[in-house]
Amino acid sequence: MHETRTVAVIGLGYIGLPTAAILATNGVHVIGVDVNPVHVDAVNRGEVPFVEPDLATHVAGAVTQGLLSAQKETPTARTYIVAVPTPFGPDHRPDLSHVDAATDAIIPRLRGGELIVLESTSPPGTTRHLAERVLAVRPDLSLDGSGGRPAVHFAHAPERVLPGRVMIELVTNDRVIGGLTREAAERARELYAIFCRADLHLTDATTAELTKLVENSYRDVNIAFANELSLIAERLDVDVWRLIELANHHPRVDILQPGPGVGGHCIAVDPWFIVDAAPEESRLIRTARDVNDAKPVRVIDTVAAHASRYDRPVIAAFGLTFKPDVDDVRESPALAIVRALAEQVANAEIWVVEPHVEGLPPDLAALSHVRLSAPDGAIAAADILLLLVDHRQFRSIDHTGFAEKVVVDTRGVWR
Repeated sequence: MHETRTVAVIGLGYIGLPTAAILATNGVHVIGVDVNPVHVDAVNRGEVPFVEPDLATHVAGAVTQGLLSAQKETPTARTYIVAVPTPFGPDHRPDLSHVDAATDAIIPRLRGGELIVLESTSPPGTTRHLAERVLAVRPDLSLDGSGGRPAVHFAHAPERVLPGRVMIELVTNDRVIGGLTREAAERARELYAIFCRADLHLTDATTAELTKLVENSYRDVNIAFANELSLIAERLDVDVWRLIELANHHPRVDILQPGPGVGGHCIAVDPWFIVDAAPEESRLIRTARDVNDAKPVRVIDTVAAHASRYDRPVIAAFGLTFKPDVDDVRESPALAIVRALAEQVANAEIWVVEPHVEGLPPDLAALSHVRLSAPDGAIAAADILLLLVDHRQFRSIDHTGFAEKVVVDTRGVWR
């Protein structure tokens, strides 16, 4: 067993901070690193900068015990976990600039014997790219101790957690761990065994990278099938929710529910990494992305058509987040739809109902015809009710009095 000693977690976002906190509450000395001073200051106060059940308790306890702290500079550590964003650009090409920046900050701290784990969901080959970037600057180090040079161990261990259940699923979900060498994979397994009680599956780094991408692409393809069904059902004047309900009575059919699109930092992003790596072979995956990316446009067009019947329409938009009962608006189709309506239906007043945020995003807050509202006021004022996210609070709304309103329900809750 190798001594873990200090672990530096680079990136204190939705994955990095929970990982740092759960390591610390299991007795590991953790230093979190983030370029955002808001996150750094919050952690050092024992607080959290975003909503995730049970995370605040872990952070507060770990900080009080002196096992968790945060700073902007990358420290010297025995183990580094890189959990920074891996977005794509306008052309859907992967943007590894955050990974590169994190790597560059680690390089001067290395002495040999360290473990560097890339947790960020990444295109195939990113772990090797990270290692090659290190070794290009530090030829005194190696992957395997060859030539008498100290080894640095590189692995990939993508998370598989659900927002809202992160602190539970970090412990209970199986994890795939891939190393550039077998020793790297074994070292990473020792690290995650500190808190993970499920199975830890070892493989090579590229297979581990692709495994996470395949999981989310599989889900994206299945969502695209449901979204395409909703378009077919609309054309044929069929209730898509009832259609899917009936089809799912077949013992080997389990169709998902359609929605206004696909959001979040994984499902809407990860398939493009496969398309970029193998464009000729990933035709179904790309088509699914196109179907899901087109769904918000369909919603926008539908609402705009209804709004054209009014001189000064009031649109009540329920939900901004990318999924129910969280505060995360990253890659949210609901947010994109509201932004587009605010621009394209300029004569409308838009009342946004979102119980999980304290204020509108700055670009929406700056618009005089967009406001954040409580549910009752929005319902009373609205000509058009647009349900985008099926938050628990919205499911319990009595919709029997909506007969005088235009209802665009993208989640099938108010039917």
